[in-house]
Amino acid sequence: MKLNIALLAGDGIGPEVIDQAVKVCNAIAVKYQHDLNWRPALTGAAAIDAVGDPYPDETHEICASSDAVLFGAIGHPRFDNDPSAKVRPEQGLLKMRQKLGLFANVRPTFTFPSLIDKSPLKRERIEGTDLVFLRELTGGIYFGKRGRKDNGNTAYDTCTYTRKEVQRLATKGFEMAMKRSKKLCCVDKANVLESSRLWRETVQAMEKDYPEVTVSYEFVDAVAMRLVQWPKAYDVLITENLFGDILTDEASVISGSMGLMPSASIGDTIGLYEPIHGSYPQATGKDIANPLATVLSAAMMFEDFNLTEEAQAIRDVVNRSLSEGIVTEDLADGEKSYKTSEVGDWLAKNL
Repeated sequence: MKLNIALLAGDGIGPEVIDQAVKVCNAIAVKYQHDLNWRPALTGAAAIDAVGDPYPDETHEICASSDAVLFGAIGHPRFDNDPSAKVRPEQGLLKMRQKLGLFANVRPTFTFPSLIDKSPLKRERIEGTDLVFLRELTGGIYFGKRGRKDNGNTAYDTCTYTRKEVQRLATKGFEMAMKRSKKLCCVDKANVLESSRLWRETVQAMEKDYPEVTVSYEFVDAVAMRLVQWPKAYDVLITENLFGDILTDEASVISGSMGLMPSASIGDTIGLYEPIHGSYPQATGKDIANPLATVLSAAMMFEDFNLTEEAQAIRDVVNRSLSEGIVTEDLADGEKSYKTSEVGDWLAKNL
């Protein structure tokens, strides 16, 4: 198969972890006789520095004309520490999601057998956890009307959803549930928020189209509690943008390291694949960042092209690297650690 893949390294450790994912993908291409055409493009702070725009038109054209996007990280402390900055790296990510129509963020959470005791939660609570969040990405409070009034002393942010936005996200959730355990949980705050009541009534109306799926409805605060008490109770969860942003970060620590979890942002035509961690500016250029989340994001990319054997080969070699201790310092626990680039080299060689 020939694939054109937009390569957005981004900021901070993004270029370093992306390099390792490319090594792994190229090894897969050789092993399974695929033709991968990498198409680099600028985004985030790197793009602001170069052209003054965190998601330039040229980058969008490259992404929109590719089969998939492999993405590193966005963010830089000089923008975080400047509340008055008019242009920010994160604006590029929001703009990219909107322009590419990436309305669903797929965030799996699972455990690794060799790392089960590195989790802050007890083994018996998390062993066997395998759940996935679908977070709505292009609506809600992040995209609603916002502003200041009363001479800047009052601020407001508006959460708005349409029934169509809920339906398209819920459809992805039902379809995923049908392929897994046929369990779907809709996470909302319908006892307080009108937007959540729209979510709940819309999903309830869709249940008849998926009679095999058992649907539950839970308030977001209850889910936040149960995720750390009993994560194995969940399989597929769907929720709105803000709730999903918070809950998926909470869920990510179950595995023992945020540097291990992949994600995908999908729409109707193209997918973007990225690690869930940020740009980790303190580690930039030190060759110490964990590349496994980015590598596993590449596995999700192959999975979505129905290249399941290739995706499983990546997951298998990652599990082998963990069990054999070929890990970066965040997972070494006082034992020998390897550089980011050394982990990438080992993975590629062992594929």
